[in-house]
Amino acid sequence: MFVLVTYDVNTETPEGRRRLRQVARICKNYGVRVQNSVFECVVDSVQLMELKFKIGEVINSETDSVRYYNLGKQGRDHVEHVGAKPGLNVDDALIF
Repeated sequence: MFVLVTYDVNTETPEGRRRLRQVARICKNYGVRVQNSVFECVVDSVQLMELKFKIGEVINSETDSVRYYNLGKQGRDHVEHVGAKPGLNVDDALIF
């Protein structure tokens, strides 16, 4: 399934900045960054549960926010992009 993950982590403290880096690192293991705090992920249901669990362990639910938009199997077909930074094909192998 194609899932869009967005997050807003409060970075007013050193702990918040650390949480922000941790959430980004977790998301990088499941998808491709398309905006500063937005990742496109192609995952199965087990991987999505793992992703949510790992992020849930890191964030502070009183100050941080994470949203998961499940766009389904054909969600990528409905994405329209305009401007710089063309998207990567998240179906291909991600080797950096």
